[in-house]
Amino acid sequence: MSGGVDSSVAAALLVEQGHRVIGATMKTFCYTDQNSSGKTCCGLDGIMDARRVAESLGVPHYVFDMEESFGRSVIDDFVSEYASGRTPNPCVRCNSNTKIPDLLHRARKLGCDAIATGHYARTVVTSHAAMPDDIRILRGLDPGKDQTYFLWGVPREVLPYLRFPVGDLTKPEVRDRARQLGLATAEKPESQEICFVPDGDYATFLGRRLGSEHTALRPGSMVTSDGEVVGEHGGYARYTVGQRKGLGGGRGRALYVLGVHPSSNEVIVGSHDELFRDDVTIGDLNWLTQPPHVGERVSVQVRHRAPAVDAVVEHIDALELTLRLPKPQRAITPGQSGVIYRSEELVGGGRIR
Repeated sequence: MSGGVDSSVAAALLVEQGHRVIGATMKTFCYTDQNSSGKTCCGLDGIMDARRVAESLGVPHYVFDMEESFGRSVIDDFVSEYASGRTPNPCVRCNSNTKIPDLLHRARKLGCDAIATGHYARTVVTSHAAMPDDIRILRGLDPGKDQTYFLWGVPREVLPYLRFPVGDLTKPEVRDRARQLGLATAEKPESQEICFVPDGDYATFLGRRLGSEHTALRPGSMVTSDGEVVGEHGGYARYTVGQRKGLGGGRGRALYVLGVHPSSNEVIVGSHDELFRDDVTIGDLNWLTQPPHVGERVSVQVRHRAPAVDAVVEHIDALELTLRLPKPQRAITPGQSGVIYRSEELVGGGRIR
């Protein structure tokens, strides 16, 4: 229970269904070192809201100290990725390494049979000879709130113990249920920022972690793909593929970030047309069901807010997957997630290389 409306309603639905429920909130970095914000899922207000909801539902509530594992798995990775010139997705990392696996570990110690979250996703059980009880994750019923993009890294062995009570509801329906139940979180706004960077100023956060003299935050050359120097950047960690803001003007043409080269401290810029690619390579793979095979047509989602698009598997091994995109896609960004689907089913994914 993050203290948001989705996990609050998830708990309420489980109580209605007759389950014995325990509410659990993770204490992470942001509870101790950052001021809370109404735009994040974290902060002392989140703990208190989760506790109020648990009390109103008549269920016990625990706060688990996950600061060490969260710092190691999520924050350190976030800093390392930016220092290496990539743009990470810490919410994916949190679900994959801290929130869901660690929560299941704690739940088992309390004698629980399963864990549930407020993600907009669904699970189904399919039976066949090879896998008689094969658990699969499907997109949430509400296409505008589907959160399966953030779940590709969850360990496959967790799936039989994972529940998504709000996955069959739309966001307005969740709000309505919360109001009907009189839950304290019914009107709480959506979480929008990275929980441990509640003010959105991740460059300052990186400066505290890396030191202001780190190469990632020092000025360097802004060059075109042809090698022409067209300006100076303020530290490559401040730039991500597709970015236009912050590149300066006065050149008579619009420039966009095409990539960064940490080894030479260069930010590569170019035209809007140069942002499009017809292939994508994905590493750090994790499969939640049968992996795709060469020649298979799947769909891939390369950004949270982007629709999944058609793709054909060109290469796959234990380390990498390469997809051909019949329709070129804009601003495919190293470090972000490339998530694979078969229709509504979440197949798995990895990090874009």
